[in-house]
Amino acid sequence: MSPISQPESLQNATGIASSEIAVQQTEPIFPPGDLWSDEPPLESDLHRDQIDLLIRLLKWYWRGCSAVAPCAKRTDFYATGNLTVYYSPNQKKSEDFRGPDFFVVLGVEPRDRRSWVVWQEGGRYPNYIIELLSDSTASVDRGLKKDLYQNVWRVPEYFWFHPDTLEFAGFRLADGSTYAPIPTTVQGWRWSQQLQLYLGIHDRKLRFFTADGQLIPFPEEDALEQARQAQAALEQEKLRADRLAQRLRELGIAEGD
Repeated sequence: MSPISQPESLQNATGIASSEIAVQQTEPIFPPGDLWSDEPPLESDLHRDQIDLLIRLLKWYWRGCSAVAPCAKRTDFYATGNLTVYYSPNQKKSEDFRGPDFFVVLGVEPRDRRSWVVWQEGGRYPNYIIELLSDSTASVDRGLKKDLYQNVWRVPEYFWFHPDTLEFAGFRLADGSTYAPIPTTVQGWRWSQQLQLYLGIHDRKLRFFTADGQLIPFPEEDALEQARQAQAALEQEKLRADRLAQRLRELGIAEGD
């Protein structure tokens, strides 16, 4: 049999040239896009509560006007926590990486997802990441993940926070290639250019603050403040009516005249 007889036979049988087969075999084959998140259990109740808090606060703030903070409405974002980010078909071969504890992607559809699959999301990576440190994950969060977010994902802003020790740090891609520490305000807050909000510690929890320093409220905090403002308005109106009635009596004018 001649050296070319086998490819010719293959081409005759399939109708596809051997060169085309070689190209097809070298093209990357990505896993399906509907992958489930595959994250380990959270370290503690503190970690779970902090993640839930951040998600609730940002979604509540960007839904529209608040009684405490100024109006801010945004719908083109995805905010979640403890969810796997699939960015490589080989990722499952390594156990060195876990999904971010909290992350935000801007400019995307705000629909429910089983995981974040980069090749199904137009190649988009998170704009903003927070990792919650623990004794078992701190070295990875400060090292491996920081390098990954800086060099591979190119995440514009990365923060970490320890719910027990309150260690808090933040970094920004200053020159487009290397993380530089984000300076703090006198209150210890760090400004996010991505979210246009401050991130800081309040009552031993990470909380968001507006550009003018207002604490972003929980929905229940916002409802209480709205009720307080409504009650204050009613009391002010009653005080005005009482003063008007008193003035009328002093003038000898009966109410209703």
